[in-house]
Amino acid sequence: MPRQIDDSASVLLQHKLAELGLRCLLQKSTSQLLGDDRLTGVAFNDGTSMATDLLVISAGIRPRDELAKKSGLAVGERGGILVNAQMQTSDPSVYAIGECALVNDMIYGLVAPGYEMAEIAAAQIIGEEKSFIGFDMSTKLKLMGVDVASFGDPFISEPYARTILLEDRNKGIYKRLNVSTDGTRLLGGILVGEATSYNMLLQMVNNNLPLAEHPELLLFDQQRESRSASSGLEALPDAALICSCEGVSKAQICDAVATKNCENADAVKKCTKAGSGCGGCVPMIKDLVNYTMKQQGKYIRSTICEHFDLSRQELYDLIKIHELKSYDHVLDVLGHGHGCEVCKPLVSSLLASLWNEMILGKGNDVAQDSNDRYLANIQKGGTYSVVPRIPGGEITPDKLIVIGEVAKKYRLYTKITGGQRIDLFGAHLNDLPLIWEELIAAGFESGHAYGKALRTVKSCVGSTWCRFGLHDSVSFAIRIEERYRGLRAPHKIKSAVSGCIRECAEAQSKDFGIIATEKGWNLYVCGNGGSKPQHALLLASDIDSETCIRYIDRFLMFYIRTADPLTRTATWLNKMEGGIDYLRNVVVQDSLGMGDSWEQDMQLLVDSYRCEWKVAVEDPEIRKRFVHFVNAPEEKDETVRFESFRGQKKAADWNINTY
Repeated sequence: MPRQIDDSASVLLQHKLAELGLRCLLQKSTSQLLGDDRLTGVAFNDGTSMATDLLVISAGIRPRDELAKKSGLAVGERGGILVNAQMQTSDPSVYAIGECALVNDMIYGLVAPGYEMAEIAAAQIIGEEKSFIGFDMSTKLKLMGVDVASFGDPFISEPYARTILLEDRNKGIYKRLNVSTDGTRLLGGILVGEATSYNMLLQMVNNNLPLAEHPELLLFDQQRESRSASSGLEALPDAALICSCEGVSKAQICDAVATKNCENADAVKKCTKAGSGCGGCVPMIKDLVNYTMKQQGKYIRSTICEHFDLSRQELYDLIKIHELKSYDHVLDVLGHGHGCEVCKPLVSSLLASLWNEMILGKGNDVAQDSNDRYLANIQKGGTYSVVPRIPGGEITPDKLIVIGEVAKKYRLYTKITGGQRIDLFGAHLNDLPLIWEELIAAGFESGHAYGKALRTVKSCVGSTWCRFGLHDSVSFAIRIEERYRGLRAPHKIKSAVSGCIRECAEAQSKDFGIIATEKGWNLYVCGNGGSKPQHALLLASDIDSETCIRYIDRFLMFYIRTADPLTRTATWLNKMEGGIDYLRNVVVQDSLGMGDSWEQDMQLLVDSYRCEWKVAVEDPEIRKRFVHFVNAPEEKDETVRFESFRGQKKAADWNINTY
């Protein structure tokens, strides 16, 4: 980490790790391992100690230089065979490369420098002049799920460079760009918490590409997503090194696509080996494949994975045509192999979007995302959340009492969310069916907080109580939520209904939002209040309730049918040629002639809706899966611990220590 990130980034990274339950002990040096028959703790040089049952030592790379020592070759003080810039040892006729070689007082632990050393040694042997001048140590990794990346010179500062910083502690994002003093070139940088721009930023450094007038926009992914990826690729020279592990250039990848019919990343990998090392360049390889095919005027097919030579939209259509109802059946008819973690949840989502059947039926349970498998979100500490649906935020006193009684009985942490629901946290896996049995008996349904589905339809009090309200926003929100409940999509969907332009329900930050006007309703679409906020855009104005629902039917079915996996409606619209004008033509003007069909498809889903948790608690076979231990189904996971938290309980920090 000290070679990758600066002090500010390390503080943020430490905070992110603490949120995951890790306690970081810094500036510690181990003096002794404690315990006789087994490990009981670790003692440090500062006199402190720490109790632990398990110690994992990450010692880095230790060069294997035993043979060199026996042969009388010079080695470094801390190991490694000393070599010069031509990879020659202290005996000029002997060469050393890779992780055993100490060059410029450094051991390189990456495959790409090893390849470079091999080329230099080979060149020296055949009499060519070539020297090792160091290697770019830019790298991108995930540390406990947190993106960490550095590129170029991450630490250069005044007076040799100017620094542009973005630090968002609320979202856990830190970005640093180091630009030349004249502001024309990118010299290096650091990314923590979000690193999707890493590949392009690295190419800008390595190829000395000129910066735009406002380089600070490179810090904001929203700006990058709204423009074509090809614009950055086009500026890269042919010699730009895309895969440093295998030394594959942009020209080699484009040639493989253009002359050898490599029309996906896997084909390019087999042909050139690009992407077969660390895999960090794969996103850029995919962009280059699409870029080159577009230059050739070819139709670009974004296939799902190696098991389906189909795009998500093609697979959707074929599943519908063949009326396939299970993942195994889809794989047998349309795919090959055994499937993977990419295609299984994707196909399961398509099946749910098409047929609205119980997602844990017909053997589809093993193909679901982890949260869908237990109809609940797994939380910190290993417990689960319980989120009953509260349509429009309206709830009776009796139902409130039931939630309170259930929370007290099962000792759950309760919170009113921003989506006007009451979340219950800290449920043991064994207790989930029992909890939902009581909630369903009181009239509650699954809130689908665990699924890529409609979550909530938020509402203000509207004309029922508010003197500014123009229409009954609560009733309309309930109608909307009950119509689209359980609807599965490429990503989660949120909605809201505001009773006037004061916008108390924040409808313009939702995937689709509705605002009352004097003449009817205004319908806004493709907003996003998540990690990359974006306002929704006006799709139709002053429409009546029935027309509004028809347009929402069409909009949602168009999105479900055409969006890429895990794509929010905002990003889907940003990538759509023609933008909101094209979307308006499709939905409002019915330019594709699909309006009636989409409305009929939606009505079939509405008519076939069943609460997943009601089905689960009534089906003995499904209930069997909600146990921590198959051989002791009544026992709870005793490793789950809680601590007091403002009069309630919360999951205690996991007993993991790292330093």
